[in-house]
Amino acid sequence: MEKIKRRGENYTIPQIDLSVEPKNTKEEFKYLYENVTVEKKGGYLGHPDSVLLKDGGILVFFPEGHGKGKTLSKISRDGGRSYTEEIKNPPKSWENSRETPTVYRLEFSESDTPDKLIMISGNPIWGREKSRGGFDCSLSSDEGKTWSEYESFFTEKDEVTHYPIVALSSLTRLRENGKFVDKWMGLFHERDFVNYKTVLSFSKDGKMMWTKPEPYFSAYRDIEKKSQMCEVECVRSDMGRGDELMLITRSNSKRINSLLSFSRDEGKTWSRPVAAPASLNGERHKAEYLPDGRLFITFRSIERDLRKNLKHSENKLRGWYSEGWVALVADYNDLKNGGEGDYRIKVAHTYLDSQSEPCVAANADTGYCGNVILPDGTAVICSYGIFSVEEKKNGVYSTDKGRKKRRTYIISKRINVKDVEKLLGR
Repeated sequence: MEKIKRRGENYTIPQIDLSVEPKNTKEEFKYLYENVTVEKKGGYLGHPDSVLLKDGGILVFFPEGHGKGKTLSKISRDGGRSYTEEIKNPPKSWENSRETPTVYRLEFSESDTPDKLIMISGNPIWGREKSRGGFDCSLSSDEGKTWSEYESFFTEKDEVTHYPIVALSSLTRLRENGKFVDKWMGLFHERDFVNYKTVLSFSKDGKMMWTKPEPYFSAYRDIEKKSQMCEVECVRSDMGRGDELMLITRSNSKRINSLLSFSRDEGKTWSRPVAAPASLNGERHKAEYLPDGRLFITFRSIERDLRKNLKHSENKLRGWYSEGWVALVADYNDLKNGGEGDYRIKVAHTYLDSQSEPCVAANADTGYCGNVILPDGTAVICSYGIFSVEEKKNGVYSTDKGRKKRRTYIISKRINVKDVEKLLGR
């Protein structure tokens, strides 16, 4: 496995571009190039997440703003071809959300409790704005039709207070004695890039209980701090049934690659992290298994190769650029053993201010993704960004980095890797 090193490298596997439809594309492949609008109203819409419903619907959450903002929803009833519905009568407390929402399905085996959906939104510190801290949780027991008002945990009113960023970046069901139990490990980070875990369980009367958050990467604090490790995805081996967990991290410093680390004891301890391959280097990874056992991982690309930067970057002194919203198709064990995966996909182009047409370099303000896999193996993914020349010229909107001339919106893509591999000649 690759040791952590400072120098950036290029990936060597193929990358197929689905951002622009080539001439004479066969009808059966045209859908791969289509951007389906999830939501476009307003100024800055960002950071979606999604969950597959039992009836085949796809429920998407996103904030009305950059990270913070009222939590909004959209629902697709046709496999991601259109998004025409939204949650009726959403909880009043969602109007005061302070962080990008995340959503997960909770399956139970130790009781006859039906599945629940949980939506989580943190309360970090935004600049000089006061925060009450903690994170908010909303539950649904009827496949997303109705939701509870937010219940808050680890706020300034509690004995232990945290200010989570992207809570929870992952939520992983745990095993004990080789069997799944009704406990879930959630991960988040704070501004000093200390990463925490907290475990969710439910009382006999159905109340949420979260354990006191504890740092889980203290053994490698020097690496955690240097990389500015955050927004960690957690993947269970063997199609989500195995006894090993893999972390895929964002290295916010961009001075080293994303990191991979492994646990064989349900997250109690972790292996010394190693650098992820260049093909997987990026931010806010979301990984799901395809029916054939491979992982479909979607994320924001970060490219650190020197030659590529000199050729493509809009800021050659910065040391990195982005190819925007991408996905990697890879085998779990291949990544574990230092491989690059099978191939990458440029999902859609996000325009930089200077661009009037798609280029290699893209706007990095994208890549927080919803990622669901339909029974036929089609990945339905959604993200935010500036997906057209027209939209980047519209208005001035507030972001966490000040007021910018930027209008982002949410799109969805449908990608079946069988069709992608036909285009790749495989």
